[in-house]
Amino acid sequence: MSNVFVIDSFCKPLNPVHPARARLLLKQGKASVYRMYPFTIVLKRVVEQPEVKPLRVKLDPGSKTTGIAVVNDATGEVVFAAELTHRGQAIKSALDDRRGVRRGRRQRKTRYRKPRWSNRKNRKKGWLPPSLESRIDNILTWVLRLARYCPITAMSMELVKFDLQQMEHPEISGVEYQQGTLASYEIREYLLEKWERQCSYCGAKDIPLQVEHIVPRAKGGTNRISNLALACEKCNIAKGTQDIKDFLKKKPEVLKRIQAQAKQPLRDAAAVNVTRWALFERLQVTGLPVECGSGGLTKFNRTTRKMPKTHWCDAANVGKSTPLLLSVRGVVPLLVKATGHGRRKMCVTDAYGFPKQHKECKGSFLGYRTGDVVKAVTPKRISQGRIAIRHRPSFRLGKFDIHPKYMRRLHRADGYEYTQERSA
Repeated sequence: MSNVFVIDSFCKPLNPVHPARARLLLKQGKASVYRMYPFTIVLKRVVEQPEVKPLRVKLDPGSKTTGIAVVNDATGEVVFAAELTHRGQAIKSALDDRRGVRRGRRQRKTRYRKPRWSNRKNRKKGWLPPSLESRIDNILTWVLRLARYCPITAMSMELVKFDLQQMEHPEISGVEYQQGTLASYEIREYLLEKWERQCSYCGAKDIPLQVEHIVPRAKGGTNRISNLALACEKCNIAKGTQDIKDFLKKKPEVLKRIQAQAKQPLRDAAAVNVTRWALFERLQVTGLPVECGSGGLTKFNRTTRKMPKTHWCDAANVGKSTPLLLSVRGVVPLLVKATGHGRRKMCVTDAYGFPKQHKECKGSFLGYRTGDVVKAVTPKRISQGRIAIRHRPSFRLGKFDIHPKYMRRLHRADGYEYTQERSA
């Protein structure tokens, strides 16, 4: 498993230690558990300040999941890894539902609030929608959190796509920029993301894929992105110059899916493009040096080091500072999912905007909050996980209802859900 973070009695970060060393310190009573996620221990006695080895936190920002890795540049050891799942889509869905309820209420003879268009303030410079702002806030939260538990002295983040044409000809512009090496590279990377790196006709994965024209060039098809798809060699040869409707006449559901997906934009890529510079500027405010890398460099580093395609592995390979040898032995990523801190609504409405449930004023009961990680030892079973409180002595833990007297809190609710995979 990953190393354990250590802080001294003054809450200053020390060098992370091996889990066996952490267990020994806990068993001997020299340390106690400070935090469960990420697992951190605090020394009980004042010790001589050892030589602290500087570490670098590396980020691979994504629309749905962001990879995080803490790397020792001197030794190439990956000290910590995590994959942070965002809740941007859930926020957008909630705002859409609220807007629909508000607008629907104005059309009925029920409680009515007149639209007030003149009371809105001008948006400040750098404003982002809440769904995108949450992604940046999640990443910043974890960067600052890791800086409190381990000696972070530098940061690296993936900022831009690989731009081969611009590197070869910095002065190129206009129509010339859209032709040459860059065009083919960007188009292929775009199609790989759009069609989820699989054959659009048969769904085959992990095989060489070819760029295919949905409407054949022989029948007037163009090279526009909306007319391009990915196909394996077998499907590409079988389709030939046939019209897609003739080729898939026995598979109407596949035809419908391809026609819909061909016109669908890369929403996730757009979200990353919008937030990447805002994230870069806010990371600079921390005062730590920020190294920027490209997607092409990340892929090159990961491929040459023969590492699998995962979010945390991509993060470990961001930037030119990546060591020639990366040690990932025993590293198990911490899976972090953003859940938010609950709703502030005092009245929950149904799909039509009518009240169906009234919430209690208090967010806690008997000292517990929804989202706390607890360990429950009952006469029938021993279980551990996140709880959902009720304002009566019967909390929900997984599939069971458990009385609070059997519980012991391990981790306070902080807006995230954690899963630690077991190493193979």
